[in-house]
Amino acid sequence: MSLNAEMLDPAGSDTSRGLLKRWRRRHPGSRAGDGRSIVERVLLARGLHETEAAGEFLDPRLGRLHDPSLMLDLDRAAERVLAEARRGGSIVIYGDYDVDGVTATAILMRMIRAIHPEARVGWYIPHRVEEGYGLNSEAIDQICSGGAGLIVSVDCGVTAVEPARVARRRGVDLIITDHHNAPSSDEPMPPAYAVVHPRRTGGSGGAGCGGGEYPFSDLSGAGVAYKLAWRLATMASGSPRVPEHLRALLIDLLGLAALGTIADVVPLVGENRVIAYHGLGRIASSPFVGLRALVESSGLGGSGVDARGVGFKIAPRLNACGRLGHANEAAELLTTQDPDRARAIAESLTRLNNERRRVEQAIFETACERVESEGMHTDDRRAIVLADGAWHTGVVGIVCSRLVEKYGRPCILLGRDGSMLHGSGRSVEGFSLHAALEACRDHLTTFGGHDMAAGMRLDASSLDDFARAFIGVANERLAPGDLCGIVEYDTDAGMNELTIDAVRDFARLEPFGRGNPPVRLLVRGAVISEPPRLMGSTGRHLELRLRETVLRSEARAWMRLVGWGWGPRIASLRAGDIIDAIVTPAISDYGGLRVEPVIEDLAVVGRT
Repeated sequence: MSLNAEMLDPAGSDTSRGLLKRWRRRHPGSRAGDGRSIVERVLLARGLHETEAAGEFLDPRLGRLHDPSLMLDLDRAAERVLAEARRGGSIVIYGDYDVDGVTATAILMRMIRAIHPEARVGWYIPHRVEEGYGLNSEAIDQICSGGAGLIVSVDCGVTAVEPARVARRRGVDLIITDHHNAPSSDEPMPPAYAVVHPRRTGGSGGAGCGGGEYPFSDLSGAGVAYKLAWRLATMASGSPRVPEHLRALLIDLLGLAALGTIADVVPLVGENRVIAYHGLGRIASSPFVGLRALVESSGLGGSGVDARGVGFKIAPRLNACGRLGHANEAAELLTTQDPDRARAIAESLTRLNNERRRVEQAIFETACERVESEGMHTDDRRAIVLADGAWHTGVVGIVCSRLVEKYGRPCILLGRDGSMLHGSGRSVEGFSLHAALEACRDHLTTFGGHDMAAGMRLDASSLDDFARAFIGVANERLAPGDLCGIVEYDTDAGMNELTIDAVRDFARLEPFGRGNPPVRLLVRGAVISEPPRLMGSTGRHLELRLRETVLRSEARAWMRLVGWGWGPRIASLRAGDIIDAIVTPAISDYGGLRVEPVIEDLAVVGRT
């Protein structure tokens, strides 16, 4: 038997290397052997070792949501919306074309109509390719010319200084609600009637504008819209206790807010956890016919909807029309009362999503070839910047995410729109994409977003200068060691600890997502007891049967691990290998109830 030092030392090191990524323990104290149960160690790894903190996290009750009036300008915004609705003026909600923006649009539409059924309220969502992200001056001018009395942005607008000036010149009030990175301190805030943003701490002032420093800064665009809808309901009723029909609507709107929150990959902690936890439970049984049709078309009918179902099935369908067509269909789906129209749109979104997957794969394969032929996967070029006139700009953002996963570095992909390049970027933990674009702003026409994702436009003639500048920023702020992705694990675990009861306890931490990832455990020194096997009709997946080494007492006889997409690595594994593996615990009911962990990464550390 050949063993490595970390297997012999139960404390081990907090960092090591697997086949795919670097491994890092979440908390230095969450080691086995200290008398804590595996569930207690996982809670410790997530900073939940204090009884009060654990209790609040495991019991995300609605009462933990903060008062909307604490957000700067939110009361001012709510008063203005209600005044416009009461007088019969035209209200236009200006949304973004992604899931967060579309759900935020639907949340405000439904609440305003519920308070004032006769209200003249509609939406405007820009075309992703033709107009790009956010408020644009031409669209604002067009909306004003159409007779709007009030424009309310959702999920966009916090940097839109010139469009806000256009609205002001036209004599139309603009309310901005957003959650993206605000302008830097030396840049002006848009001159809007109200700017509602959870990270705003200075304000326009005035009696009743409300707010100070909001207690939770990481709301999604849909989360901010939900807070405004909540305040509309309380303000319209003149009491914190809203009428029953509005209270029921607020509960149902949590389903839409959860979709936006999960799809926008904001941290699922604090208020976001409360929104996602309660909202997920409202999706499958929603009274909104469009949302139910979307669930059915996603193949989730008859079952509960979890965060994974949102991320991999529902959100891609809602995004598909904005990527390959126009997001108006998605907004209509979430606001229609017509079941037949809802089913038709849901089926259309499924077809578009299938086409999106085909286009995405073609771009991904081309981009990978170029990354490697142009040397953008080497240590001296710590970012990827590529442009291609044939690439669909509505899809490049998804491809960026896949390239970041594969190459472990920030990525920007651009398509051509006449003489302009338009595209998206995705980043890695610890590298603020928005800050990097700020450093390169002299080469950009427009940009916006946050630390992990952003959109940008630039003149095609500026591409080389921008690429050099952006890669230079990445080289300065990222070390070569940062270019290998990191998988964090909660604690090390013996096979005997991976019981059905423990895995069920882990499920109390759901919903999982950014800031609250699925539980991951490090199983050390396990022996592959039988030749690895391929699974699935095409052999894409891997099955390993393990037994623990004699270093463990009370060891269980064996455990089956599955590796989704691990089939191609079967040649590097054989019976008798001793491995360390990071796994996500799961329960299988196929052939009887048992724990069957999923492989996240592994390393061969010896041979028996």
